[in-house]
Amino acid sequence: MNDHSLIIGLESRLLNAWPSFDYQTYDGWILRLANGYSKRANSVTPFLPGVSLDDELIDYMTARFVEANVRPTFRLNGVEAQDVDERLKLRGFKEIEPTHVLTASILQGDCELDPEVNLEPQVSKRWVRAAAESYGGDKADDDTLMKIVSRIRQKTAFATLSLDDRPVAWGLGVVERGYVGLYDIVVAPDLRGIGLGRRVVASLMAWGCGQGAHTAYLQVREENEIARSLYGALGFQTAYRYTHRVMPGRSSSV
Repeated sequence: MNDHSLIIGLESRLLNAWPSFDYQTYDGWILRLANGYSKRANSVTPFLPGVSLDDELIDYMTARFVEANVRPTFRLNGVEAQDVDERLKLRGFKEIEPTHVLTASILQGDCELDPEVNLEPQVSKRWVRAAAESYGGDKADDDTLMKIVSRIRQKTAFATLSLDDRPVAWGLGVVERGYVGLYDIVVAPDLRGIGLGRRVVASLMAWGCGQGAHTAYLQVREENEIARSLYGALGFQTAYRYTHRVMPGRSSSV
């Protein structure tokens, strides 16, 4: 759980698979900005074992978020110094959305694709529009999602599962150096809970297998017990956990 080389290796792949628009580096921390779309693309993350923070650096990086009109967010993956979380807590940063990074081995016999899952090597407006609409909420911004996924430089597969010619589930696979990352797995709201997401995940893992991947990885919020149970049934286990420290907003809840 605390293997820093494993964490940094997966974090590096995540950074490449989910690009931001702006990257800044500060003494072992990487600050990323993408118009506020998703925390992983709009946060500062440690990339050096034992890296620490002082008040001056916290102030400086916080100001960069404020300039970009993005909520200051520190994404702590466990490689940082032990005092970092407490320091941010004392500064009033609230802990939210603990998340698990899960990995699963891909066996060589797992390369068979689901014939009803269509895989495209390039993104389309249709895929982005449908995936963003099914997400809803703050992820319904298909324009920003298109800008993010269009920046991916690794090999990709944009998956769409259709039932009776109706697209009902989507996902994105990104292959890099023996790993396939699974992103934006989403099912139409009226068809959730019947195994469609599982089929998209399995098909993207099979695609990764065909690309030489030996391991799949994905991220799931700790509170999402249904998804964690689904992924557990597919052989995924927690590789490490990360959490977020965010600057309090005007609401009383966070």
